Amino acid sequence: MEQTVLTDHASANRSPLWKRIAWLFAIWLASVSTVLIVVEIIRFLMSAAGLKTH
Repeated sequence: MEQTVLTDHASANRSPLWKRIAWLFAIWLASVSTVLIVVEIIRFLMSAAGLKTH
C-alpha cells in the first residue's frame, strides 16, 4: 500500500512529456553546437599554422 502512495507521488511531480522532450532536444542541440564550434576553432588554428584541409 505504501509503495503505491510513493509511486503516485513520484508521478505527480513529473514534468509533462513535451517539456522533457524539449529539454532533451535542447541538450542535444547544445552538444552538437559545441562540437561544431570546437571543430571550426581547430580548423582555423590548422589553417593559421599553414596546414590545409581538403
